[in-house]
Amino acid sequence: MEKLNDVCVLITDGKHGDCQNEDGSGFYFISCKDVKDGWIDYSNARQITENDFRDTHRRTRLEANDIVITNSGTIGRMALIPNNPKTHRTTFQKSVAIIKPDKDKVMPIWLYYYLIDNKNALIAYAGGTAQKNLLLRDMRAFSIDVSPLNIQRTIAAILSAYDDLIENNLRRIKILEEMAQNLYREWFVNFRFPGHEKVRFVDSPLGRIPEGWSIKQLHEACNITMGQSPKSEFYNSNGAGLPFHQGVSNFGKRYPVTKYYCTLKNRIANKDDILFSVRAPVGRINIADTKMVIGRGLSAIRHKSGWQRFLYYFLRDTFKEEDIIGGGTIFKSATKKDMESIKILNPEKEIIERFEFIVAPMEKLIESLEKKNVTLRQTRDLLLPKLISGEVAVSELDIKVPGEAAS
Repeated sequence: MEKLNDVCVLITDGKHGDCQNEDGSGFYFISCKDVKDGWIDYSNARQITENDFRDTHRRTRLEANDIVITNSGTIGRMALIPNNPKTHRTTFQKSVAIIKPDKDKVMPIWLYYYLIDNKNALIAYAGGTAQKNLLLRDMRAFSIDVSPLNIQRTIAAILSAYDDLIENNLRRIKILEEMAQNLYREWFVNFRFPGHEKVRFVDSPLGRIPEGWSIKQLHEACNITMGQSPKSEFYNSNGAGLPFHQGVSNFGKRYPVTKYYCTLKNRIANKDDILFSVRAPVGRINIADTKMVIGRGLSAIRHKSGWQRFLYYFLRDTFKEEDIIGGGTIFKSATKKDMESIKILNPEKEIIERFEFIVAPMEKLIESLEKKNVTLRQTRDLLLPKLISGEVAVSELDIKVPGEAAS
């Protein structure tokens, strides 16, 4: 057994202080909320001045194959840093720790998988009363059982093959979503829909719109269910009841990841309902992939005409920036009245049905790819502890590590 610090060249954390925001700078100041399980979500990340970035970057020095882990608040979410342009323009707040493996002693991707497998043991070191914190000194002292490099390579090759398939599916999903979003904007923001040349435009509360279209409040066009949190005695993690989602903590890129269940079936979101966060942050969006119970941090929205695809891309476009509605001094929150009063475009039926018809195959393929990724993740996660522990022997296998995982 060795200490984590003995197989790393540096274990540090982000800046102990604040930076000056500068939207559009392309220099990112990542916090705990932006680190997901396996990836960094840049969609709502803060952007800061170049000077602040340079100053903070001297501490974090992020580069490809570093491992980041959330060490304050929600502890233990990890990502292995890829080699892409954003990596070299990213730094961190103190709620994120950066682990730089010594590549002469451990393969970064193997260490990443090892830490994932031993996450519970690692976060058990966390202390604090009001808010848990995993201190750098405890991370550095964490004991690890280092496998020989040839074993590391084989384990990394097996597990990274699953991650490569998952990443490829995610890229396809992103392309499909961008195609659908661009079509939405072309037709319903720029109003260049089929036949637009012959249409007159009239004034509306949202500006000039095609004649025959209208503006409605969200409650007129949609059914809105505001979440309500049951008592904790109804929660469980063993699958009893329906999936339960309190807020955005388990939101994925498109669908939430279920970790908790609820036996009290009070406020319900049905499959394909839009899950809209109403508490810190307001406006983050996922889609319910099954029937579920929602807590007070979420609302569920369903279009009365069944135009869920149009509704999804409308909300994504309208709430590109979070917290643009709602009140609150420290944390934003949106009330039912706030939700009901959101203005939504009501196009002519023929146009919106044509949009739904075009987008439907894209959405079905996205759903199929998401389901494949669920299966791939489950298989990988079943293999992970068996490979790391040696329960599944790999010494006789001759497998090469693909791509940058070998570096």
